[in-house]
Amino acid sequence: MLPSKWLFLPVWVVYLLALVAFEVVADVLAKHFALNGKLVFGVLSLCGYVFANMAWLISLRSGGTLSRGSVIFSALNGVIAVVLGLFVFHERVSLNQMIGMSLGLVAIVFLSLES
Repeated sequence: MLPSKWLFLPVWVVYLLALVAFEVVADVLAKHFALNGKLVFGVLSLCGYVFANMAWLISLRSGGTLSRGSVIFSALNGVIAVVLGLFVFHERVSLNQMIGMSLGLVAIVFLSLES
């Protein structure tokens, strides 16, 4: 017996998650480029952004909507970027940023609800 249908993510969500993953990797590589100036990090960062946009195009073509997908992407990417900045790069996070991350997560929950 197969698992319930709700366990399977729509194809556009899988590509949206790939977009977030590529974007996060590209952001980390860009930060390394900014810190040490090694060209290899800059080039790899640009490649990550290209792959991220390819995933975005496939997500849209697979049934994702611009309004829903872009908000989910922005919120996820923002939260992950702040967490990486905090724990990997030892950046400080302000109260406003923490509130923004919380609101971003709330936005994802509301966008995930079917009407």
